[in-house]
Amino acid sequence: MIIFPAIDLKDGKCVRLLQGKATDVTVYSDDPVAMARHWQAEGGQFLHVVDLDGAFSGKPRNWDWVGRIASAVTIPVQLGGGIRTIEQIREALELGVHRVILGTKATSEGFLTQAIEEFGAEKLVVGIDARDGKVAVSGWTKQTELSATDFAKKVFQLGAYRMVFTDINTDGMMVGPPLDSIRRLCNTVGCFVIASGGVSTVDDIQKLQNLNVPNLEGVIVGKALYEKKFTLREAFP
Repeated sequence: MIIFPAIDLKDGKCVRLLQGKATDVTVYSDDPVAMARHWQAEGGQFLHVVDLDGAFSGKPRNWDWVGRIASAVTIPVQLGGGIRTIEQIREALELGVHRVILGTKATSEGFLTQAIEEFGAEKLVVGIDARDGKVAVSGWTKQTELSATDFAKKVFQLGAYRMVFTDINTDGMMVGPPLDSIRRLCNTVGCFVIASGGVSTVDDIQKLQNLNVPNLEGVIVGKALYEKKFTLREAFP
């Protein structure tokens, strides 16, 4: 299982939010590049970077930092947050990002199909952010009535190769990942799934591995690492 250290960018700083709330911010570093290098030095295999300002505003805001991060490390980077056009996907990849996460725009069947045709499914990740089982969009500020499971089925049928599933209620709360929801989603689709939200201990990661679902590719860990609940090296089996 791949462990993805998270770097959430807000106003050029590395931060964490509680349940995605822009008003509940903890700043952990004013040097995201140094943080990226730190996670690589700790043995990180892949970085998960989110432009939070972009997610809230609907267009990229921290791409200078994204480019600097991608140039500073040799491990691949996946990027999400405010990417809503084909040109923005192209620009992100040109910055050196390995793959792009589509959240809000992935709810548009035509856009997702076009993006897959343009860049290939392996360069794209569909972000499924759920609150109480329903998809949330626009930086989690807007709640839809679309079932996360139904949405996952739809985008898989459209050709999605990989998904990130975030349970908003657990994000940043360190209460443990929603194992039943993750298992259900993985069993619903045939593509790779990356879990996000709630991890607080190495035991939580072990519980995810013990789900024994072959398409659960990895887990994103943020606050637990920043709060030093465990080290990235300790998380590796």
